[in-house]
Amino acid sequence: MGENERLLGSLLKDSEFRSKVFICTKFGTFITPEGEFGVSGKPEYAGQCCEESLKNLQVDYIDLYYQNRIDRTTPIEETWDEMKKLQEEGKVKYLGICEATVEEIRRAHAIAPISALQIEFSPFTPDIRENGLLDTCRELGIAIIAYSPLGRGFLTGAYKSVDDFEEGDFRRNNPRFQGEAFKENLKLVDALKEIADKKGVTPSQLR
Repeated sequence: MGENERLLGSLLKDSEFRSKVFICTKFGTFITPEGEFGVSGKPEYAGQCCEESLKNLQVDYIDLYYQNRIDRTTPIEETWDEMKKLQEEGKVKYLGICEATVEEIRRAHAIAPISALQIEFSPFTPDIRENGLLDTCRELGIAIIAYSPLGRGFLTGAYKSVDDFEEGDFRRNNPRFQGEAFKENLKLVDALKEIADKKGVTPSQLR
């Protein structure tokens, strides 16, 4: 892991280039020697990953440092005590969190201000409007950084059946691309395309 950071690092070591970019990176997930996916929010792991990212990126600080996924075997307060320390040491400027609940956000925010929440949000995944996350972020002044805003490809209009995905594509087994769910989601795609056509934009450009 860290290959993307190392690739960026070859550019970021140029101080002039570094001053023009805003760097976001994460910690919290790992791959075991057996190839299994793991999650860790242990304070020492947060600190270790930060040091590795600084080295990989060849920079003195990270602009936005996310806790990626929540380790529910480690109290979030312990994780965020370490993140606050990293911030106070000048190693990171802003702190973020990914895929957290309202309660977890409030607990972490009580330790150190959260600047950004990264979470899936699209016409196909509007959950944050209903589960309190959007309201909580507005209340606390937390920016929402959406991932998969095109619905994992739906809004491109390129996928009409599961057979349009290559072998090995995880979407072949994703519930939203299966059976009746796929059909209903395609209806939403068509409705959004109709609106987009009237506005002279693509579905992905709708606001």
